[in-house]
Amino acid sequence: MAPSQIADDPSLAVNDTKEGFDKPEDDQLEMVVGHDNHLASTRPKPDSMPTKMVRKMDLFVLPIVGILYILNYVDRSGLASAHVYGIVTDLHMTETDYSTAIAILFDICIMATIWGAVSACTALVKNRGQLWAVRVMLGLTEAPFFPGAVYFLSAWYTRQQLAKRIAALYMFQAAGQALGGFIAAGCLSLDGVHGIKGWRWLFIIEGVCTIGVGIIACFIMPEFPHNARMLKPIERDLAVWRLEAESGATEASDDIGTWKAFKLAMADKKLWLIIWCGGMGQTMGSVFNFFPTIISSLGYGKYQTLLLTVPPYVAAAIGYFIGSFVSDRYNVIYWVIISMLSLSFPVYLLGMLSPNTAGRYVAMMFMPVVGVIPQVMLNKIISLHFPRPNKKRAAAIAMNNAIGGISNVWTSYVWFGGPHFYVPLGTLLAAAVVFAASITAYRFWVLHLNKKLGGTPEEKQSVMKNHHITSEQLDLGWRYVGF
Repeated sequence: MAPSQIADDPSLAVNDTKEGFDKPEDDQLEMVVGHDNHLASTRPKPDSMPTKMVRKMDLFVLPIVGILYILNYVDRSGLASAHVYGIVTDLHMTETDYSTAIAILFDICIMATIWGAVSACTALVKNRGQLWAVRVMLGLTEAPFFPGAVYFLSAWYTRQQLAKRIAALYMFQAAGQALGGFIAAGCLSLDGVHGIKGWRWLFIIEGVCTIGVGIIACFIMPEFPHNARMLKPIERDLAVWRLEAESGATEASDDIGTWKAFKLAMADKKLWLIIWCGGMGQTMGSVFNFFPTIISSLGYGKYQTLLLTVPPYVAAAIGYFIGSFVSDRYNVIYWVIISMLSLSFPVYLLGMLSPNTAGRYVAMMFMPVVGVIPQVMLNKIISLHFPRPNKKRAAAIAMNNAIGGISNVWTSYVWFGGPHFYVPLGTLLAAAVVFAASITAYRFWVLHLNKKLGGTPEEKQSVMKNHHITSEQLDLGWRYVGF
């Protein structure tokens, strides 16, 4: 009988405990003996600790990470809003210079530190060289945040809970993008106050807000479940146990070196196929880097343009929730990706070929949804298909973000030719086709591996050796799920 974990639904059981797991005390759980005498499962009582524990995680972990991600994206996308309000003219730049400034941000992935202060420094730049230098620093400080956040969530939530929480990050991102449009419209209205240009006010205000929130978050951000102060001791044990019952040892028992974990990730061929898919997904997601400019091609004024960016982001947030809910509820990943890639074809074609403003804006409404939901699913794949060792999972998430993110560099130079944007939208359409073919190849690959994991001892040993699956995972009934 395969193990299951306590998830959002209190009716789900947690079973197949193993020696070394810190199983919660019996007085917290109701033991229910099944129809097989040698099997037992544990079901939480109606007013259950597991449900309360997950809700506590959602109240503490998600809002902090989400607010930081909003600020991360607002700071990062400020340049796109500033483009609408004259930063290119004020700094005597060409459109190619501006594209270079966009590309620089995504070229480096190190440790996130003080991006608020760096973002605020954008208000001080006097020429394109200074802008490029600030964008380099912003890339240094911001780039690691998202992969770190995904890894952090994967250390807290089970596989039946994870997609909705990763999608919550993207929903926060959409909120940041929508909020960014309102903030930009408000800040840019300060144009000329105290002799400061509106776009400079934008970076000052956003940067100062980020610094303040970042300092507060340092004092209240929880760590991993095994040492989280917000959880009671029994809740810590349960939080760790349910993850161990799913795929083996957790962060609390990880003793592999960072360099060895990185080499394990580099040697895993499946990861490179996922990174390739991630590059295609990032290509489709490049629409975000120029979204205010794309909206401006509709012919409206500056304020109207920034406000028109809001509805597509709201639609995106709704789409992220629906996609992640379906994925978690029905344990599917592949078909969610394929459905979005299939929808992207008419969306991009409508954007290129529609003769009227309404048709093109409808296409723009769906561009964020079809471009990002596949990326949500890729992050879920990495968290579920590369779970152990834990540092290998962290390296895999970082590699997907860093290497796949290279697409944001070269796509910065294809966004031209409005209002129909034949070249960029044609590029996104091609990326969707390649993405669909690649993820389909991955599907047949992991289905073949699943078959071997249920085959002869020799086949099992071959998969375990080549794909770094532990005997503990195999004993727990672990498989490549979602396909």
